[in-house]
Amino acid sequence: MPGQPTNTRLSEGDFNYESRDVGYTTYRRPDPRIAARIHASLGEARGVLNVGAGAGSYEPTDRYVVAVEPSASMRSKRPRHLSPAVAAFAQSIPFDDGVFDAAMLILTIHQWPDKVAGLREVRRVTRGPIVILTFDWRAADRFWLAEYSPEHVRVESSRFPEIDSLVQWLGGHARVEEVPIPLDCTDGVTEAYYGRPERMLDPAVRAAQSVWGFVEPAAISRFTERLGADLASGAWDRRFGHLRTQPEFHGAMRLVIADR
Repeated sequence: MPGQPTNTRLSEGDFNYESRDVGYTTYRRPDPRIAARIHASLGEARGVLNVGAGAGSYEPTDRYVVAVEPSASMRSKRPRHLSPAVAAFAQSIPFDDGVFDAAMLILTIHQWPDKVAGLREVRRVTRGPIVILTFDWRAADRFWLAEYSPEHVRVESSRFPEIDSLVQWLGGHARVEEVPIPLDCTDGVTEAYYGRPERMLDPAVRAAQSVWGFVEPAAISRFTERLGADLASGAWDRRFGHLRTQPEFHGAMRLVIADR
C-alpha cells in the first residue's frame, strides 16, 4: 500500500508512541464540548478523513470516517466501535483526489516532519473543509504553567506551527476560533488542569501529554517540587485559586478551519 510505514522512527513523527505507555485511553478521553465544536466545523460533510487519528478521539460516529494513523501502537488502541485505521503518513495519503467531503486533523500537525507537504496531501484528497485542532503558544502566558515550567512552553512553541503559518499553508483562507476548555475537561491536555493543579503532579497524567517526553528530567523535578511546595503552602491558591471554580479557560487551544 502506498504510504505504508516501514520505519518505526518515522512512523512516530516527533514522539515515539511505540516505546512509551502514554495512557491516552485513560487520560485523553474526548471532551463532548470540544467534540461539538469540531463536528460543527465539519459542516454537512458525510465522508470524513481523520489524519493522524491516533486512538480515534473526536471522530464523529454519525458519518463515514476513514482514519489514517502511522503508529501501530495508537492504531491498536482504537475502540471496537471505530473502524480500523489505515497505516499511512500525512505526506503520502493512499487515496484518490477529492474523495472526501472534509478532513479533520486533531492535535497532530505538530508531529508531522513536513507540515506543508502533509497539508498539500490533505487538500488533494479533500474537496471540502479541513478542520485543525491545535494550540497557539503565543497565548501561553495565560496559563500558570508558563511560570512553573518555562521549559514546557519552549518545547511546545518549537513543536507547534504558528497559526499565521497554518493559515498561509492552507492558501490564506481560513478562520481561527478560540476553543475554551471546561473546568471538568475529560481530555487531559495540559490546560485541562488549569483549575486542578494537583493533577499535574501525577506522572501518569503527564505521561499522556507528549511534551513531557521532550523536557529534561531535571526540569520536570523543578516543576513538581515548586508546584508541590506552592500547593502545600497555599501560594498557588493565593494567586490562582479563582481558577478552581472558573467554568472555562480561554487559553491556547484553537480551531483552524479552511472551508476550501
